Amino acid sequence: MKTHVNLGADSYDIIIERSAINKFRELSGINSRLLIVTDSGVPRQYAERIASQFENALIYTVKEGEASKNLTCFGEILSFMLKNNFTRNDCVVACGGGVPGDLAGFVSACYMRGIDFYNFPTTVLSQVDSSIGGKTAVDLDGIKNTVGAFHQPKAVIIDPDVLKTLPERQFSNGLAEAVKMSLTFDRELFELFEKEDAVENIEEILFRAIEIKRKVVEQDEKEAGLRMVLNFGHTIGHAVESEEELNGLFHGECVALGMIPMCSQSVRERLVPVLKKLNLKTEIPLDVNSAFSAAVHDKKMRKDYINAVFVKEIGSYEIKKLPLDEIKNLMSVIAEK
Repeated sequence: MKTHVNLGADSYDIIIERSAINKFRELSGINSRLLIVTDSGVPRQYAERIASQFENALIYTVKEGEASKNLTCFGEILSFMLKNNFTRNDCVVACGGGVPGDLAGFVSACYMRGIDFYNFPTTVLSQVDSSIGGKTAVDLDGIKNTVGAFHQPKAVIIDPDVLKTLPERQFSNGLAEAVKMSLTFDRELFELFEKEDAVENIEEILFRAIEIKRKVVEQDEKEAGLRMVLNFGHTIGHAVESEEELNGLFHGECVALGMIPMCSQSVRERLVPVLKKLNLKTEIPLDVNSAFSAAVHDKKMRKDYINAVFVKEIGSYEIKKLPLDEIKNLMSVIAEK
């Protein structure tokens, strides 16, 4: 399967194909020198299999986890490229989940004022969401994605077969983002989660979620309006993710929790069973005051309110201006009683 993201000069293809990793050079069309950025949690053979298809590929591995998404690690990759004489005609390939994707994308956006970037996402989360749309960033002072750039990939190559090595928890973590998209745009996809087995229907889930994101990015590349809908669940989710005591939670798990308060009661009654079916948490021991402090740093924050996405009916959304005290009250919905 293939779909095309139409962004004028920055247009690119998203290719979904089993065993695509074995044809990466052919599918990507890369004919230059490349740096493959991966992390220690990604099976080493993935980066090596891509590298083996080229005569002059280098692999740079960062430590697994969000903690690697920082300015220090970003600078070290740039220094590595400079030391190895990378030029403006070379490219960077991300091989892994959101951390290698964000790092590699931001590095390619900045190295010599911008070089080509390709993405080979290896987690459900990155395949359905973070690999598409050109948002790249690192964290600053504990606040997620504070420093970054919009830098579209030249191609995104997705191989569903690599998901077989994912731990079950990581699989569920990624599906949270697909549930997010179904709630805001695709009632039939949400019903699939309700009625069917996600593993058995993973290719349809991937394609439908990718199609949603493609259409949104085409209409709003720089998040000036419609694209903010993709942040559904992230206002509270990012606040949860910033809590040190909850650092064991993955991004998708936090987004899943963040969606619950931002739904009407009737939607919550259907959403919570779906999240439980996917082995995602619906309540946590949350320090509401501390999480609220993190929420006020949200990029969608205005003087005394936050523009937040709310789902009243499945498959649709509305943008609400939520006063800060209301955000704080909503957080209590997911705090263990």
